[in-house]
Amino acid sequence: MLLPVNVTLGVVLAVLLAVAVAVAAVARLGHGRAIAVAGLRAAAQLAAVSYLIGWVVRALPWLLCFLVLMFAVAVRTAGRRITQNRTWWWAAVPIAVGVAPVIGLLLLTGLLPLRGLTLIPVTGILIGGALTATVLGGRRALDELETRRGEFEAGLALGLMDRDARMEVARPAASDALLPGLDQTRTVGLVTLPGAFVGMLLGGASPVQAGAVQLFVLVALLAVQAAACAVVLELVARGRIHRVPSTSAEGE
Repeated sequence: MLLPVNVTLGVVLAVLLAVAVAVAAVARLGHGRAIAVAGLRAAAQLAAVSYLIGWVVRALPWLLCFLVLMFAVAVRTAGRRITQNRTWWWAAVPIAVGVAPVIGLLLLTGLLPLRGLTLIPVTGILIGGALTATVLGGRRALDELETRRGEFEAGLALGLMDRDARMEVARPAASDALLPGLDQTRTVGLVTLPGAFVGMLLGGASPVQAGAVQLFVLVALLAVQAAACAVVLELVARGRIHRVPSTSAEGE
C-alpha cells in the first residue's frame, strides 16, 4: 500500500492544504479561499464516493445513475467556468461528443467490461479530460473574442459570416486547450509516471501491462480532448456559448 490511511496522513494533508492557501495569499494569487474550499470538498467527496462505489458497482441501474451524475457535475462545472449566463449548459455537448464514442468503442470491442470497478474509473478519467479541454478551449476562445473584438468586426466588414469571423479570431487561442494533454503524452515515462501506471504496478500488474493501460489512457484522452476542444470552439463560433447578450448570437 502506498499510503497508510491514519491520523498522520490527515495531518500531512491539512498542512499541505494550509501551505497552498498561505502561498496563494502571500503571492496575492487571489485563489486562497478557492484552494481551501476545493481541498475540503475533495476530501468530503472522495470519502463519500469511496463508500458509495462499494454498493453502486453491484447493480447496473445504480451504476448508470452514478455515471450520469458524474457527467452532470462535469457539465455544470465546465459550463459555469466558461460563462455565467444560461448558455453554460451547452458545455454538455463537447463533453458528450468527446467521451461517448470512446466509451462506446471500448464496450463494443470488449476492451472495457460493463462492470463498475472498471467502467467508473475509465469513464471518470475521460470525462475529466473532456471537462478540462472544454473549459480551457471555451474560456480561451471567449477571452480572445473579447480582447480582439476589433478583428472580429473587421472580418464582418470584409464579408465574413459571424461564425467564420469568430472562428478566425478564436481558433488559435482555443487550440491551446490541447497543450496539457500533448505535453503529458510526450513526456510520459521521462518526466512523470501517471496515476494509471502507478496504480497498476501497486495492484500487482507487470510493468508491461501497466504501460499498456497508461498508453491507452493517454491516447484515449487525446481523442476525447481533441473532440471536446473542436466542438466547444464551434459552439463559441456559432454564438451558442457566449458571455454577453448579442443580437448576432444564435444561442438565444
